[in-house]
Amino acid sequence: MKLAILSDTHGLLRPQVEEHLKTADAILHGGDINKPAIVEQLQQYAPLYIVRGNNDKEWAEDIPHDLTVTLEGITFFMVHNKKEVPVDLSGVNVVVFGHSHKYVQEEKDGLLWLNPGSCGPRRFHQEITMMMAEIEGGTIQVEKIEIPHETP
Repeated sequence: MKLAILSDTHGLLRPQVEEHLKTADAILHGGDINKPAIVEQLQQYAPLYIVRGNNDKEWAEDIPHDLTVTLEGITFFMVHNKKEVPVDLSGVNVVVFGHSHKYVQEEKDGLLWLNPGSCGPRRFHQEITMMMAEIEGGTIQVEKIEIPHETP
């Protein structure tokens, strides 16, 4: 199973991101979507698992603050802000979060922590990133996807 993991699109779904979404069996979005149209676009590609970010206001009231989902035997806990991850993560294999716009892929205490960074508008000279992951035989392999940006 191929997953596209993204966050902090902030109202922008780049064509380069959409190219990766075409190959995904499921999409995980760590929040700060900013527009309902982005949700609708994402849903056209694959089943969408999404959480609400701090910039997702009234329109996003039906999007959960956090979400636990199991795909191909791997259990994901999703929340926008890492500071809001609960202490008890029993049964969870992977934590997906966003908010900082900084790419994180680290294993700690038997958990895989993933922040795909931001693939929306570029801020603070940060790189534009997302993740593609593959689940096979109960294991997950994650690949960092860097999206080139034009420098003025």
